[in-house]
Amino acid sequence: MEPAIITNVTRSMEIWKEEVFGPVLCVKTFTTEEEAIELANDTHYGLGAAVISKDLERCERVSKGFEAGIVWINCSQPCFSQAPWGGKKRSGFGRELGERGLENYQNVKQVTRYISDQPWGWYKPPSQ
Repeated sequence: MEPAIITNVTRSMEIWKEEVFGPVLCVKTFTTEEEAIELANDTHYGLGAAVISKDLERCERVSKGFEAGIVWINCSQPCFSQAPWGGKKRSGFGRELGERGLENYQNVKQVTRYISDQPWGWYKPPSQ
């Protein structure tokens, strides 16, 4: 598939609302950081986002505002197997990769042992 750049995109267009897995770029202009964040979050999905700027403080502010599981600053889409991978909203539940990803495959059990010989609420400890 040939790469495509779509301009004059409006927020009501399906291409604006849906995740597109292909070489497609939708172009939408904005005036303020707040508007840019609002536009970026105007979707049911939130796998990844990127912000590119020489102003690193702006990058930090904008990245905090994105509703995405992964945010790249001044780069796009490097993947590290040690870091958790997953999205927000309809783009993912849970995480893969890294320690957080392993948690999805674990079944944790809680075991509580009462060690006092004093009653606890209605519970009376067994006689020794």
